Amino acid sequence: MTGGPQLTVALGDAATSPVRCDRLAAVVGTIERTYIATPRLSLRPFRRRDIDMLHTSASESMSELSRWLPWASGAYTRSMAQTYIRDSMSAWNEGRAFDFAMRTVEDRPRHVGNVSVWFTSAQNKTGEAGYWTRTPDTGKGYMTEAVASILDFAFRDLAMHRVAVRVAVGNAASVKIAEKLGFTYEGTLRQVIQVGSEWLDHTSWSLLASEHAQHRHRYEQEGWVMPR
Repeated sequence: MTGGPQLTVALGDAATSPVRCDRLAAVVGTIERTYIATPRLSLRPFRRRDIDMLHTSASESMSELSRWLPWASGAYTRSMAQTYIRDSMSAWNEGRAFDFAMRTVEDRPRHVGNVSVWFTSAQNKTGEAGYWTRTPDTGKGYMTEAVASILDFAFRDLAMHRVAVRVAVGNAASVKIAEKLGFTYEGTLRQVIQVGSEWLDHTSWSLLASEHAQHRHRYEQEGWVMPR
């Protein structure tokens, strides 16, 4: 898990000046029409009707998520889910951040996690991705599929040049996803985030648009993304 319901808060210059390149302009305002299919999942922006599904999924996962994410402390209430979805929809329509709800093809009403991408610098076309999986659905490879498909969205639809992932030290499952998708390890950020009373180090990973183009065929061969 690298992020969660606070991912709709954009960072850097994107927070005050959302990028308005031609590709992003085509994405902003399409929240009701955007849909991404993976071999086993459907990904789409959050809508108001998702409140209860998100609430159930996050509540079921708090014990695991609380180890890595500052927002996952205490009970995850329905009001928190409502606030997150409201902020997520606003961020999407303003071009600041793009959160996707994950569903399995076999059981579409079941929320199995979140995956997001947002700009950290609009001017430099750089972004960051974050994700978390519902606890009973970990270890099934769902998140590798979801992140692989979000990278398509980031580099093709949002015209990003670089996407970063930050992972708390000790979160081996999230590191494995970055490694499988070809991210480059860049170093460790010391005590960069406080979770409860503990300060956590984060490892930093990145993938460039040119590298993604080289890895994309492998993603298809592995069954992580749909053929183009």
